Amino acid sequence: MTTIAAPAPPRRVSLSSSTRHGLSLAWRGILKIRKNPEQLADVTIAPIIFLVMFVYLFGGAIMGSTGGYLQMIVPGIMVFNILQASMTVGVQLNTDVTKGVFDRFRAMPIARSAPLIGAVLADIVRYLVCITVLMIVATIMGYRIQTGPAEFALAVVLAIAFALAFCWASVFVGMLVKSPGAVQGLMFVVLMPLTFGSNVFVPTGTMPGWLKAWADISPVTQMSDVLRGLMNGGAIAGPLTGSLIWMAAALAVFFPLATWAYRKRV
Repeated sequence: MTTIAAPAPPRRVSLSSSTRHGLSLAWRGILKIRKNPEQLADVTIAPIIFLVMFVYLFGGAIMGSTGGYLQMIVPGIMVFNILQASMTVGVQLNTDVTKGVFDRFRAMPIARSAPLIGAVLADIVRYLVCITVLMIVATIMGYRIQTGPAEFALAVVLAIAFALAFCWASVFVGMLVKSPGAVQGLMFVVLMPLTFGSNVFVPTGTMPGWLKAWADISPVTQMSDVLRGLMNGGAIAGPLTGSLIWMAAALAVFFPLATWAYRKRV
């Protein structure tokens, strides 16, 4: 008579160990970027293309001068680019799952959540590269920060926090669909209306009433106004409150959904 062994109980990992495992896999993600720098193409080339294209094509028509438009658009395009960068984590996680990388992770004595947390933390490097490239090019084109280093540092921290809050939507989609291409397609459909239906590129006053009503309260508009206040000078209390509400809502909705889809998939 054959005896069937009972399945092993789920592995229990302490919080400190889970944190250490997540940081180790975040370092793995950073090493992947160093060995394959083409992974940074979207956060190095895209900021340059969008900034140059919009400033020199539309700056004169929208603001009367490219210089004035440059001061308006740089904080907004920072939000636009970093939000785009945050969507890539879902593609990367989906690629790892479809290629069997997570099968190897399951055989290792690590916390089950470590690959997910590690991938999200590693993305912070991409956000910093995106902001650095954008600011270097903007400075060459004539943009000048009108506030101090502390305000700019806070702007960078808030932009990264914004990306981290909304990247969970990408993680959720990445764990649901079957291929990396499908993740890119779905996130593009969501990202384009969200970013272009805002005040990143044009003032909302010229929009139709229904679109203006949304653009004035959208998360991208709120964060763009925060960064404009911190980098160009101006009030930030109202848009900062709106941004924090949107970030909390994104985490409350997409973090549980992402972790549920992740556990179901892997």
